[in-house]
Amino acid sequence: MTDARPALTQLAAWAEHRLSELRDRAYDAILDRMTMYRSDDVVPSTDLRASVERNLRFMLTALADPQTPLDLTTPSETGSRRAQQGAPLPEVIRAYRIGFATLWEALVEHARSEGSAAMQSQLLDAVNELWLITDEHALALTESYRSTTAKMLVAQQRRRSALVEALLSGKPEQHVAPWEAARLLGFAPDAELAVVAAETRGVVQESLIGIEESLAAIGVASAWRLSPALQLGVVSLRPAQRANMLSVLADHVSTRTGVSPLFGSLSDTPRGLHLARVALAEITPGEVEVRMFDASPLAALMACEPSEGRRLVGEVLGPVFGLPVEDRAILLETLLAYLNHGGSAERAAKILYCHPNTVRYRLRRLHDLTGRSLSDPNAVAELATAAYAWRFEETRHWAGPS
Repeated sequence: MTDARPALTQLAAWAEHRLSELRDRAYDAILDRMTMYRSDDVVPSTDLRASVERNLRFMLTALADPQTPLDLTTPSETGSRRAQQGAPLPEVIRAYRIGFATLWEALVEHARSEGSAAMQSQLLDAVNELWLITDEHALALTESYRSTTAKMLVAQQRRRSALVEALLSGKPEQHVAPWEAARLLGFAPDAELAVVAAETRGVVQESLIGIEESLAAIGVASAWRLSPALQLGVVSLRPAQRANMLSVLADHVSTRTGVSPLFGSLSDTPRGLHLARVALAEITPGEVEVRMFDASPLAALMACEPSEGRRLVGEVLGPVFGLPVEDRAILLETLLAYLNHGGSAERAAKILYCHPNTVRYRLRRLHDLTGRSLSDPNAVAELATAAYAWRFEETRHWAGPS
């Protein structure tokens, strides 16, 4: 085949002799048409020049001897390297096509001005073949780029999952400070944080499918990991994004899902996980709901000190547990409603769907049983602490103080 196209071989040899000049011409054309390559931020200039030269040499080799099997190592290596550098694939392909077009224009120009009629004829006959070779080159580059990108995404997700696990467990990765973990996870340094704990739908099956992408769509950064029983996430929130986060969670929820109160430091993530799990436990098994933990410091204290909470329940509310289960639950829910609504019997009654006098009657009965009056600040503090502790223990199916 080579011997049948001596003029084309001669044209390829001419271009090979002027390869440096053609490389510089293609390089300048790329810089002129593409802003991304004008700085070394993504692709260093030395890398771009070398890549252009390799691509031109690849085309000239195929032009000189089309029977030689194509060696697609060069485009594959280029595609992988550009993926690692973070260069967008469309821009990489465009740069490659500019380089090829520059070579083609030079070949046509020389064939017309210096070449014979046979050279011009053979060059025109080879144009389809050259375009097919160009497409194979671009395809190899694209496949390598996408393969490398997929591997990088998997590695990145594994690293993110490991960072989330380290944060949740309170055991940071070696050599990774909390501020650096925040940077690696894409969290703003001054953002508020929350932990989300959702039951898995099966063993190691996500229940909040696509949640990271959906949160990102509203400008909320997050990172997630999957355990056999829970899908866990750390969410980074800017001011006024709390309601939006809860709305997105509600759109995706398919199982019980607990959310911690907001906190300011990644070092508090283990505590956030605990409170998110408490919020989850408060939801009736089988219900599909998102519940955020009560932001009250007292509620958080009782959740984080369950043994002390049990002691307080026994000491403060012991006589109440002598009542039938339904009666004591009514009294304690009434107390919590009263405390959570500013000490107003009227507001508590609306929540409990009863008359305000019914609320007052129940509170008097509670006073009689415990000896603690809601007009005494110290007694209110003790009752509130014990009531919160009871609620958390109740979610764990605790039968009462021994």
